[in-house]
Amino acid sequence: MAPLANGLGLVALAYLIGSIPFGLLIGYVFIRRDVRAGGSGHSGATNTLRQAGWGAGGLVLLLDLLKGFLGEWLAVRLGVSPLVPVFAAAAVVAGHCWPIFAGFRGGMGLATAGGALLAVYPLGFALGIGLAALGSLLLRHSARGNVLTGFLVGPLIGVFSRSVHLALVGLAVGLVVAARSLADWRRVYGELWLDRKKSRS
Repeated sequence: MAPLANGLGLVALAYLIGSIPFGLLIGYVFIRRDVRAGGSGHSGATNTLRQAGWGAGGLVLLLDLLKGFLGEWLAVRLGVSPLVPVFAAAAVVAGHCWPIFAGFRGGMGLATAGGALLAVYPLGFALGIGLAALGSLLLRHSARGNVLTGFLVGPLIGVFSRSVHLALVGLAVGLVVAARSLADWRRVYGELWLDRKKSRS
């Protein structure tokens, strides 16, 4: 029972860490309102940037990365099973996407996923950034690029790291990002750079 309790506790903690709504908190500090009231309706770094400016967006990006890192780092350091970091990685990203502290309306999870990868495999973090950029450029749509990234980042990490465990961590965060992004598959984003021209046509 002790290993099970340890694992469940760390996964739950990761979810709670991920649920800290930094976009909302920083938004209220900078512009005195909920950033979800405009733009995409998300509370991540991109929509915070659009609603509250570069300073607010950059700060949210950093904090979202840090919470992903912390949730995964604690699971690696304190977990008694190799599967704990896998589930904790998924949980911290899920917390960002569907935060219990913000009515289950969060962001897309990319920064938090990046932070979780950074905690276990820095090259995986770089691979994720490259995939996300490539996916958005090829598909000309941020959410669809995120779905592509989500499905590919785990296998790609497995190829580079030759580690099943690291591949599973990548797959865990990737599938959560993909699931969240599927909800925006058909959406036209007026507030994102790559989609601005399309949204005006």
